[in-house]
Amino acid sequence: MRILALSDQIHPFIYQARFPSNLPPFELVLVAGDLPGSYIEFVATKVSVPVVYVYGNHKEEYVQDYLGNLTPPGGAIPAHGRIVRVAGLRIAGWGGAPRYNDRDFGQYAESQAQMRFLSWYPVLTPRRLASGHGVDILLSHAPPPGPHAGSDFAHRGSTALGWFHRLYRPRVHIHGHVHLYEAQPQREYVSSEGIRVINTFEYTLIEL
Repeated sequence: MRILALSDQIHPFIYQARFPSNLPPFELVLVAGDLPGSYIEFVATKVSVPVVYVYGNHKEEYVQDYLGNLTPPGGAIPAHGRIVRVAGLRIAGWGGAPRYNDRDFGQYAESQAQMRFLSWYPVLTPRRLASGHGVDILLSHAPPPGPHAGSDFAHRGSTALGWFHRLYRPRVHIHGHVHLYEAQPQREYVSSEGIRVINTFEYTLIEL
């Protein structure tokens, strides 16, 4: 299975008339936050596969109508705080970033995230015990602690997401938030728990 994953920055290879025929075929689109709602709607309009998203920490995902009202992007499945089943996969979603200032939107206390993750225990634990993985994919905006965590406080790794790793062992953790600007950025690594952690900055194709 091939997944197109997006986050944080519009890329001209995606936002063009030839998309998606300019890419190999894929079965699912995952959006890891901080992309304009109009861009998400563009992708959803152009593809014939499910589009699943979590929001980032900058409130970009909403679309403004002619009356000035903000609405979620059309054609996409919101996954924040939910377990969604699409394309034969079980996906846990968590948007935003660990709190770093007093803004209301797009930030959370680590304890808040942990409480939500704990509420999934009756649903995810039997699958975790039976197959070794409570979910197939953890889709978040923030990274977990580790190589992808940013060097500044606002982009630090979320301890709650690291806790999710240990509790439910997702096969893959897909995130955004940390931009890959280095000469040889590390887009993917395998954690000590054996979890593939992938930074989706701009866009990437993921083979499962």
